[in-house]
Amino acid sequence: MPATELVSSSASPSGRRLGREGNPDMVSVPHDPVATSEANAAEQSLRVHLKPTAPNPEGPGHVDGAWWPRSRDLAAGLPTLIAALATRLGAVDRVAYNLDEWQSAARRIEGGANRVRLEGFHSQGTDTVDVIGPRGRVTILVIPPARSAETAKTIALAAADGRNTDSVGTLLARGAAMPVTQPASV
Repeated sequence: MPATELVSSSASPSGRRLGREGNPDMVSVPHDPVATSEANAAEQSLRVHLKPTAPNPEGPGHVDGAWWPRSRDLAAGLPTLIAALATRLGAVDRVAYNLDEWQSAARRIEGGANRVRLEGFHSQGTDTVDVIGPRGRVTILVIPPARSAETAKTIALAAADGRNTDSVGTLLARGAAMPVTQPASV
């Protein structure tokens, strides 16, 4: 049976229960750690799509998959991507990114059991990150956070198709006519 996380802690003068911050909208909610981790895994699967095979330098396409980060905060979004790539690459060592596309980032972040070196370059391909681990390197298409979920899914599924050979620009153009939404705050 799920545990209940008690968020409400005091009563207001009107008799309504108030949350920790005095907010009457905060109420007790069921909290199931298993369901939470399953929800996180489901959310991750919606944001990272990979081609079905290991990286192949002579393989088809310009990218090995796609990632739809929540924001342009690289350090905040990378743990999701690193976790998704761990099976394919092993413990990720480095991530190369375009300096002009991301907020300032630390030079290293925690990535599971190891520290991941972040390398920003003006010469890095736009709308991509290169992720390097002991079993290889992958180039991942970065879908702009402002794209709608529908657009992101369309682009990501195309990028992850093992037969796809489209360029980054062509993949992103697939969603050009689709709606843009505001990115979720992290």
